[in-house]
Amino acid sequence: MLYFRKLRLTSFQIILLGFLAVILLGAALLALPVASRDGEAATWLDSLFTATSALCVTGLVVRDTARCWSLFGKAVILALIQIGGLGVVTMATLLGVMAGRRVGLRQRSVLQESVAAPRLGGILRYTRFILRATLALETAGALALFPAFARVYGPQKGAGFAIFHAISAFCNAGFDLMGEPAAFSSLTAWRASAAVNLVVMALIVLGGVGFGTLEDVRTHGVRLRRCRLQSKLALATSAALILLGAAWYYCVELTGLSGGERVLAALFQSVTTRTAGFNTVDYAAMSETGQLLTILLMLVGGSTGSTAGGMKTTTLAVLLLSAAAVFRRKPYPTAFGRTIGTQTLRAASAILTAYLTLFLAASGVICRVEGLPLLTAMFETASAIGTVGLTLGVTPQLGAASKLLLIFLMYFGRVGGLTMIFAALPKDGNACARYPEETVSVG
Repeated sequence: MLYFRKLRLTSFQIILLGFLAVILLGAALLALPVASRDGEAATWLDSLFTATSALCVTGLVVRDTARCWSLFGKAVILALIQIGGLGVVTMATLLGVMAGRRVGLRQRSVLQESVAAPRLGGILRYTRFILRATLALETAGALALFPAFARVYGPQKGAGFAIFHAISAFCNAGFDLMGEPAAFSSLTAWRASAAVNLVVMALIVLGGVGFGTLEDVRTHGVRLRRCRLQSKLALATSAALILLGAAWYYCVELTGLSGGERVLAALFQSVTTRTAGFNTVDYAAMSETGQLLTILLMLVGGSTGSTAGGMKTTTLAVLLLSAAAVFRRKPYPTAFGRTIGTQTLRAASAILTAYLTLFLAASGVICRVEGLPLLTAMFETASAIGTVGLTLGVTPQLGAASKLLLIFLMYFGRVGGLTMIFAALPKDGNACARYPEETVSVG
């Protein structure tokens, strides 16, 4: 932090460089022979791809985690997932506080941008809440997963599996250790296990709604009317997307399953598309319509200030409310008795434009370079930029250029579109100047 301050970097540039530094460090560690199970060093590109996917809590892999990485390699991946879920700046600040260092105003400002805190005041208390909530929920998830895994793998291995998958689920990473029987199998062998499915889904949802929402719920309990508008929009939009997605998967895509297994699979696929990356069914076997729905859900992602990526549920909510206001000829969009400001609308529009532009451009490039069907390229691209990790099985076979493009998209999706844009573009010195206004007809 001190070094970044001497360089006079903005908060956004510090966040970007912090993530980049940890990615490179993680890639260097994974490139060591000791990180590979067979003792042979992984290629630099595979190490960089895996480190980026882990730190950006994506879950896309080019090497099966269980089969190819040693215990050391898995530990590095798990550490990157935990750092990526909490945020590089958050982890650096917490380590500094534990070391007894004073956190100045500059560091607090960077931390506020990193965790999307509503205000600068009380930022350290909020950061401590993030750490406590993360440890508590991951511990509870690991304890809940342990009985199921211990029955199959034994107590020692079952405990390791429970801890790894609890952290991966809460951080919305999607990395798994289930590849021993069949590579890249994710949680397909546990599709009928209600215990594993429900715990993993709960961790994904709790990690994806945002720490600000969790703090609101902790403070106000069931009295959600007292929560901030941010929390209400995050909860309402997340619930709507999960239910709509589950209804589609249940009624259309998973007709080959029956009973409770079909209900579990439908709910799980709808939840996991919100940037988690686990799967209990084969997405390649779905119809093109089902794959397209999955792409749209992946692009939306989780909520602001969470462990998830994507455009965010609140962005979608603001855009839909804005459209509804135009249709009803209202001057401003409103929700839950509050008016949404113009600056928020502009930010949401900018995020949508940035994500769609990158998503479509990258899909076209991968489709052309790899000779893949456009929908397949769109699926992999949406999975990367939404930091989801779901795949149709083509990621390991992609060429170097396509892998590098996916690495950039994962990085973009995790640090945030506006963060990257603000870091790259200088602030306009004439921001206060205003030209004469003129009406432009649209639509």
